[in-house]
Amino acid sequence: MILADSAEVINGKLYMLGGGWDALTINSGFPKTYPVSVAVAFRVPWNDTDHPHAFAVEVQDADGKELASVTGDFEVGRPAGIPAGLAQIAQIAVRMALPLAQPGTHVIIGRIGDQELKRTPFVVIAPPSAKT
Repeated sequence: MILADSAEVINGKLYMLGGGWDALTINSGFPKTYPVSVAVAFRVPWNDTDHPHAFAVEVQDADGKELASVTGDFEVGRPAGIPAGLAQIAQIAVRMALPLAQPGTHVIIGRIGDQELKRTPFVVIAPPSAKT
């Protein structure tokens, strides 16, 4: 999972602007709604291709409160001519408007079905001059 200012997947390729950050400085005070994109790549084992998979991407604050979430389904097939047993990658880019109430540590959680696969932390910073 990668945080970005903007991301999209077109024809199986990820396009990203302002990606790979883990700190967000808010200069305009709180509360603040901030738009972000989350790019997620799922490696799907050979035997799990050609089947639908439910996914969820959730953002929580330091107290575990859900700030935003996106759910959906994806399915990845087996292209003609690939070697048997080869895993496939499914990429997803989701856009979220994060309601940020205060500075602190936040986390993005990626799931397939009920299984948590990844946690990506990030910190929201308010410089001393910003009103909180």
